[in-house]
Amino acid sequence: MKRKRTVLQHILSEKQKFEKRKVGGNMSAKDDFGTTKYVIYAEFEANGVVERPDVVGAIFGQTEGLLGDDLDLRELQKTGRIGRIKVEVHTKAGKTYGTITVPSSLDRVETAILAAALETIDRVGPCEARIKVIKIEDVRATKRKYIIERAKEILETLMEEEIPESQELTEEVKKAVRAKELIEYGPEKLPAGPHVPFSDSIIVVEGRADVLNLLKHGIKNAIAVEGTSVPETIIRLSKERIVTAFTDGDRGGELILKELLQVADIDYVARAPEGKEVEELTKKEIIKALRSKVPAEQVINELFYKGKSFYDLIKEKEREKSEETRKEEVRVEKPPVAVKEEGKEARVEQKREERFIKPIQVPKAAELEKFKEFVEKVKNNSMAILLDEDRNVIAEIPVRDLLSSLNDKEGIHAIIFNGIITQRLIDIVSEKGVKYLIGARKANVVRRPVDLKIITFAE
Repeated sequence: MKRKRTVLQHILSEKQKFEKRKVGGNMSAKDDFGTTKYVIYAEFEANGVVERPDVVGAIFGQTEGLLGDDLDLRELQKTGRIGRIKVEVHTKAGKTYGTITVPSSLDRVETAILAAALETIDRVGPCEARIKVIKIEDVRATKRKYIIERAKEILETLMEEEIPESQELTEEVKKAVRAKELIEYGPEKLPAGPHVPFSDSIIVVEGRADVLNLLKHGIKNAIAVEGTSVPETIIRLSKERIVTAFTDGDRGGELILKELLQVADIDYVARAPEGKEVEELTKKEIIKALRSKVPAEQVINELFYKGKSFYDLIKEKEREKSEETRKEEVRVEKPPVAVKEEGKEARVEQKREERFIKPIQVPKAAELEKFKEFVEKVKNNSMAILLDEDRNVIAEIPVRDLLSSLNDKEGIHAIIFNGIITQRLIDIVSEKGVKYLIGARKANVVRRPVDLKIITFAE
């Protein structure tokens, strides 16, 4: 009798399914519109071979009248409070296993009661069976999770596409202006700042991004190497200008620095903080790194002959500086023994200051007057006049050939030229024993030898 009822139930359910597909029944409409609140997931095991209709028939047949009219499965399906029950089956070694899915729009208590009722089913068709509820999923929680994730995506899209703030607009304008200021210099078309063609001192960096970062912070005399091999343009510029090599604080920066020091005439070396790149430095870090630059001769000695790195050199300088500061503090804190000793100490300190920081001697009017005729002569052309100690003209040469011509001349006492007095020129003429260097103006002068008198036309 039970078997006949199961078969009849299966026929009726298949007929109802066909009608729902044909005209779009209420239950499918309910499922499509997503009125489901909870989904019951269960698995079953039957000691024999059964089919899907057997499982569905057992669910409806063995729960009929069990929970009263309010929770009868057929009534609940008619009213759309229970969706279509899905059953998946597969057989193995004479047994049947499968899963049962029951969508529910009841409240959580009624859904839990219904799930517990499924576990009371002990037979499917002619076979003994066992049903175990795995979980009850809250569909609304899943929907809420989806809503949150989707809202994040929508908000991110909105923030990317909306009108930027005033600060962002300013940054965009500045970026565009900096990119426009960037020029291409030399036959290799190296990225460079707009001041490179006429500046007396330049900063050599590794790449285009480094030049752009320096432009961003107002430094416009940088030029990039753009590669591992040093271009001919950089080599040529290093012979004419005061060059500071400014490289990254990594292994690549060290290799480029070594090559620059070998093939180019570098005057100073500065490096980004250890582990950082020039393109990511802030303005404060850039200024600090450039202020801590070290003469190239000292770096070459430490790097190639003593095997020390640039950062070892900087650390040693900092230690020496802190040691000197500590000694100075101890000396200041030392109590005076007598008035006589204080005076002696003051005289010693004064001599020490004179030895290290000697003021530039202002030329007297008579000294300027004896070179007046030569100054007036070079003002009208781009010539340089070299004089001996008796103010006899040794040579008159073009200003552009001044640096290269000094090596061939001896006994030079004074140089008068209509050009810019640079640090490189000062270093060269000081080695030649020149006593007077007179030019149109000075630029980027940081070291002034005591024995050399530097005079400009304005003085």
